[in-house]
Order: sequence, then structure tokens, then C-alpha cells
Amino acid sequence: MGDLLTKEHLSWIGKEEAPVTVEVSRRDIIKYAVATEQQQRKYLDGDEAPPMFIFNLFGPISSLSDLRTDGLAVGLGGGPQMPLPRVMAGGTEIRFTRPIRAGDSLTGVRKITGMYEKSGSTGPLIFTVRTLTVTDAAGDAVLEEIQTGINR
Repeated sequence: MGDLLTKEHLSWIGKEEAPVTVEVSRRDIIKYAVATEQQQRKYLDGDEAPPMFIFNLFGPISSLSDLRTDGLAVGLGGGPQMPLPRVMAGGTEIRFTRPIRAGDSLTGVRKITGMYEKSGSTGPLIFTVRTLTVTDAAGDAVLEEIQTGINR
């Protein structure tokens, strides 16, 4: 084990993607809250965004013709081409510093923060850890999302 990741793969660790800034509206929060059947008044009134509101908040708006068979936009997930083609979700951890509120201007920056190999019951696995750091207009931390992807 340990022969799949090259120096070129590992050189991606620490590289940041271009920052993406989004404006959060009360209407966006309300629409998300209704669509996800939220029960708490603070979400339904748009005072505060539910925790998973950030899911794909910084991704591009894509037409159906630009989506892969798994529903993700073609070309998402900056990083090197992996030698194992199948990608699976390995987990997500979100650390909130403060709630997201209507009127927030948020900037997200993604980067690969780790990459390693393991041997699984069905063969080799490559784990890629990506961190999304979100700050507000003042540069203060709002949240950090850590996602692990698994190639097999």
C-alpha cells in the first residue's frame, strides 16, 4: 500500500481554490427552510439559516445538462486526477462560529488539507480531506466545513 499517491497528488495539499463570495437573503433562507421542512420559527421566518443551508452555497448554479449522473456539476472538486475512479462521501464535520443570517456577505475558500491511502476489504482506498473556511464581510470566521472523499 502507498503506491497510488504520487508527489504530484500530494503537492495539492494546502492549495486554495479561488474565493467565492455570496450574499445571503432572507428569502433564500425561508425558501431553504420550507423546502427542507424546518420546524423552528427562526428558520421559517428567515432570521437564521438552518445548519445545512451551506450545502453547495458556494457552488456554481448549473443547468441540468451540466450535471453528472450523480447530480453534481461537471468539473467540481478541484484537485488532481485520482487513479481510483469511484468517489464516495466519507463524512462531513461542520464547526459553526456563529449562525448565518440574512444580509450576510460570506466568502468561502476551499483547499485540500489532507490526502492518504488505506487498504479496504475490497481493495485500495484514497482519502482526500477538503476544508471550506467561511468568513463574513469583516473577515470574521463563520464556520469551517471538513469533508472527506474516498476514491476506490
